[in-house]
Amino acid sequence: MVSNLSKTANGELAAKQKLAFEQFVQASCFNQIIAEANIRLKGMSNGRYELLRKENASDNRSQSGLELDVLDNYTGKIRSVKSLSGGESFKASLSLALGLSDVIQSYAGGVEIDTMFIDEGFGALDAESLEQAIMTLISLTSGNRLVGIISHVSELKDRIDKKVAIKKGIVGSTIELVR
Repeated sequence: MVSNLSKTANGELAAKQKLAFEQFVQASCFNQIIAEANIRLKGMSNGRYELLRKENASDNRSQSGLELDVLDNYTGKIRSVKSLSGGESFKASLSLALGLSDVIQSYAGGVEIDTMFIDEGFGALDAESLEQAIMTLISLTSGNRLVGIISHVSELKDRIDKKVAIKKGIVGSTIELVR
């Protein structure tokens, strides 16, 4: 009996889903992050995509519970997140980061995460996707939140009111505040 309990807690039962207790707890938190991420992803993808936690491994020999699939609401089919294009993948990643931020704040007992930096990924977006990403980021800046964007995309740079420009030079880099 003790052996079976140990195997169950460690995700080692033969012919059963390989989900250790630690991963079970992580999967529970991951579900909350995914739920929050989907709120943002639906907006950024015009309702097309929804992230799903892949609950079963492809076979019962490997661990499961912490992988993602995506539901394409246009086709009604579930597929791997690896099949998303660069722009779609960026939207899913941004949504997950924002979902994680939301969940952490909900558990933090009044602690707010009021600063976020996003490094690149904008170059992979088409014009419509870039606009959706910008609108999502602008909505995050309500209140006292600061969203820092690191980018070389000129369409994005033109839309940002306050910028810190870093320029390389022979003797080093300079920083300039641009308004």
